[in-house]
Amino acid sequence: MAELMYREALNQALAEEMERDANVFLIGEEVGRYQGAFKVSQGLLDRFGSARIIDAPISELGFTGLGVGAAMVGLRPVVEMMTWNFAILAMDQIVNNAAKLRHMSGGQLRCPIVFRGPGGAGGRLSSQHSQALESTYAHFPGLKVVAPATPADAKGLLKSAIRDENPVIMIEGERLYALKGEVPEGEHIVPIGKADVKREGKDVSIITWSRMYYFCEEAAKQLEAEGISVEILDLRTLRPLDEEAILATVRKTNRAVVVEEGWPLAGVGAQVVDIIQSKGFDDLDAPVVRVTGLDVNMSYAANLENAIQPDAPKIVAAVKKVLYREGA
Repeated sequence: MAELMYREALNQALAEEMERDANVFLIGEEVGRYQGAFKVSQGLLDRFGSARIIDAPISELGFTGLGVGAAMVGLRPVVEMMTWNFAILAMDQIVNNAAKLRHMSGGQLRCPIVFRGPGGAGGRLSSQHSQALESTYAHFPGLKVVAPATPADAKGLLKSAIRDENPVIMIEGERLYALKGEVPEGEHIVPIGKADVKREGKDVSIITWSRMYYFCEEAAKQLEAEGISVEILDLRTLRPLDEEAILATVRKTNRAVVVEEGWPLAGVGAQVVDIIQSKGFDDLDAPVVRVTGLDVNMSYAANLENAIQPDAPKIVAAVKKVLYREGA
């Protein structure tokens, strides 16, 4: 199996879907001649031409609206946001048009479109460029939201998103683009709505997604050395949530920690906790604990940026709390 960087896996998915379906095209700032701000579209302009790899001006609302209109008439646009922070400018097209077209047209209109780009902390890019906004998009009916952690999941979920008949938000980890991992060649599909047990364990479940998965792995290795067996469930899709997988891992370990990069108030993790405590309460041996980013704007300074985000020591402490081993 080939080992690819996260960005290369996304590039492969785009190329394969464009080869498979002539209705697929990519539009966004710098996706053509510059080959993408994070090089996800490298080589695609030469391969597919400027009619399908379209450089857009700095006008998020405009080129997002163009994509929505194209989807309404049968094309399958992939709209690249240079960062999800900039996509806030296009919220009206995403939320008021793409998400609602099927409902408001009584099912007469479809909107098969993918909005994708980097989210989360960017590495000392400060507060306007380092926001984990997945809970914002997961809030709206009509949108599906995916957030892959590994290169293989990035490829498989992007291919599923492009083939979906509904608008899909794909939030890629900004600091994952250079990360390498094994990626199946050719037809590799990861279904939307299916979580994945990335690590089997029996003492406690950690439920997470995207870049936070790697901090959870680091914490799990530390805890394993202390004799604590951790199971890690990577949600991969944040809307719809895989409730069956969430409840199954809690039923197995009886304890849960939910880890997310975003802010605590109204975060996706709060919804996961609600699912566990409303539908799996009898399986719990301890209250669920959340580990989130701090409820502040992201700092530019490296030491403060690190302090704001979840990390392995915070996750280790949370696990010991649900195991009643605080201070151990």
